[in-house]
Amino acid sequence: MRLHDYFDWHAREQPDAPFALFAGTTISYANAQARANQIANALVAEGLAPGARVAFLAKNCAEFAIFYFAAAKAGVVPVPLNYRLAPPEWSYIVNDAGAELLFARGALVDAIEPVRGELKTVRRCLALESGARPGWDDYEAFVARQPATAPTREIDDVADVYQMYTSGTTGRPKGAVIQHRAVTANVAQLSSIADFRAGERYLIVAPLYHAAASIASFWIVQQGGALYIQEDFVPAEVVRALSEDQIAGATLVPAMIQACLVGVPEVAKRKFDALRFMIYGASPIAVGTLRGAIDVFGCEFAQGFGMTETTAVATILSAADHRRALAEKPELLLSCGRAIPGTQIRIVDERESEVPRGTIGEILVRGPQLMRGYWNLPEASAEALRGGWMHTGDAAIMDDEGFVYIQDRVKDMIVSGGENVYPREIEDVLFQHPAVADAAVIGVPDTQFGEAVKAVVVLRAGASATEAELVDHCRAKLAGYKRPRSVDFIAELPRNPSGKVLKRELREPYWKGHSRRVG
Repeated sequence: MRLHDYFDWHAREQPDAPFALFAGTTISYANAQARANQIANALVAEGLAPGARVAFLAKNCAEFAIFYFAAAKAGVVPVPLNYRLAPPEWSYIVNDAGAELLFARGALVDAIEPVRGELKTVRRCLALESGARPGWDDYEAFVARQPATAPTREIDDVADVYQMYTSGTTGRPKGAVIQHRAVTANVAQLSSIADFRAGERYLIVAPLYHAAASIASFWIVQQGGALYIQEDFVPAEVVRALSEDQIAGATLVPAMIQACLVGVPEVAKRKFDALRFMIYGASPIAVGTLRGAIDVFGCEFAQGFGMTETTAVATILSAADHRRALAEKPELLLSCGRAIPGTQIRIVDERESEVPRGTIGEILVRGPQLMRGYWNLPEASAEALRGGWMHTGDAAIMDDEGFVYIQDRVKDMIVSGGENVYPREIEDVLFQHPAVADAAVIGVPDTQFGEAVKAVVVLRAGASATEAELVDHCRAKLAGYKRPRSVDFIAELPRNPSGKVLKRELREPYWKGHSRRVG
């Protein structure tokens, strides 16, 4: 199977059904297919060979969703750019990928202009919105003159379909190369999450350059559903749409869920009658936040765990698992679930021997959804995929039923006085304090213990707490070596677009002049 096969199927079987709703406009499957064919023909006419890379820089829009399918038809590989990055970071990715064309939309055209001269392999830049800009060609003119029939280029399922760069929480981002067969396998595996119905609306507000939103959109198109696309995440608008616009499902990262619950005063008073399920993932969620979301939205919840290198999803905590957790086994809410169909999960030690159930080790994943490798990084690819298993870098335990409980990133583990300390456990305790809105735990240099536990805390608006108070709060719930030795208060934690806290940035000021064993 190829990424665009179900897209074309639904354009044939339900041509008038909505493919996407964006900015007040509805696009049918037939119209979306015609547009995708024009874009694909334009890419071929431009002389791009199969496997050629093109960079795409835009916030969420209908054209972004269509472009994935169009490029797939042409055998051209999109390199979606994170619009939150700085221009030098865009330059690095575009040059690393060897992108031949650059597409940009709106204000991002001006944002990337300062580094356009540094893009060594880009031979043409196209602006998605009209308006003369020196050095930029008009995208509409590029597309409109092409026929709306499918290109004749043959594409098979082992071809590369997109190249998505990792979030780079520990260094330079790497280009994960994903094949058609990996995406279609992961889409098929997602059928275990929920029964989506043709024509139902699904909210796409997480950025489409990211694995979570892109796989959600591909899955919904496979089901014949409609993508309800929002350009930016605005909590009040998300809540309004979920309540008023007949949306049946949504994918949100935990930080988004928390923002909707905390930042939208009327959320608890609204009704969400059409909303049937919500999928969350990409970063850990506080149990209190999840319980609050279940109470407010009143729908089924499922969690997906994975990474860019596994296309998207490797494990699922299903809706049935959530119901069981609420009824009889609350500790399941701390789990990221069990392996999805066709996927194997192992928890191993540093020698890659499987550890006993209940013992901490690194998560390894094997399945049809694994990346082909990292772009132009054969040694890093071989290391990450050694033995046919993706080495995730996540530390976890697995229980007797196969549920996986992520403890932390292996590189974020703190070694204090010879004891391994996993920050997530401490963060969960901090979140139980009523004054704490957000928290991260890091290791800082310590002459006696090597590393000491430090908490970095964001307080709720109008709330107060002291360092001593939070340390005392942890004293009753954690072993002595796990308790924070100090607490810093800041206004906001640094996060990447997935919502993951950038602990490397938090640690950096403390480790200047010191050498850290991990991370």
